[in-house]
Amino acid sequence: GRTEVDRRRERTTHGMATLARQLRASPNAHRGRGKARKRMVEVKASAQAAPSLPFRVGHGFDLHRLEPGLPFIIGGVKLEHDRGCAAHSDGDVLLHCVVDSILGALGLPDIGQLFPDNDPQWKGASSDVFMREAVRRMKDMGYRVGNIDCTIILQRPKFSPVKEQVKRNLCELLECGPEAVNVKAKTHEKVDSLGENRSVAAHTVVLLVRAEEAAAILRVETGVASDA
Repeated sequence: GRTEVDRRRERTTHGMATLARQLRASPNAHRGRGKARKRMVEVKASAQAAPSLPFRVGHGFDLHRLEPGLPFIIGGVKLEHDRGCAAHSDGDVLLHCVVDSILGALGLPDIGQLFPDNDPQWKGASSDVFMREAVRRMKDMGYRVGNIDCTIILQRPKFSPVKEQVKRNLCELLECGPEAVNVKAKTHEKVDSLGENRSVAAHTVVLLVRAEEAAAILRVETGVASDA
């Protein structure tokens, strides 16, 4: 049978092939080949070096400046507001934060390295693209989400009207149940740029569990025999 080393080598090869396809699809591919090669080397080195741990914890943080006339999107939901995030992609501060927490837990390059803001192919991109890539890498390395805790910091508008929709979106993107996802929002008590409605920020902490460990726990909780 295949060893863990064999499986990791296959996952690394698949990840590098994905980066290569992204490079070929870019309208300015010839300009970015050097950076892409560097990213592929980083991904390969990270995947080979990462030990097969039963649990992994990652923290994510992101902050975006708010400017008038831009869409304000959090967790894939558009909020009604007179300003939105200034960013290269759609500026979804929560999804960017979640992506970084997953990549960090896996010991991989961060979102800025994998999806650089000077690459035209990510201009205006929906952040669920980044989420799906992070989840793909997570699954390729043999992990699933144990649970994730998200905190959004914004002074205005009220987050509560969209909270449940944001949670549903995260469950879908992370391929996990609602019991594994927590989302909350805090104001910044009118202090600094966050409190003055000039920026928005998010923190996330994620626990990743090896798929084998999660399956074993599920068997115990449901009373299914381990040799079933």
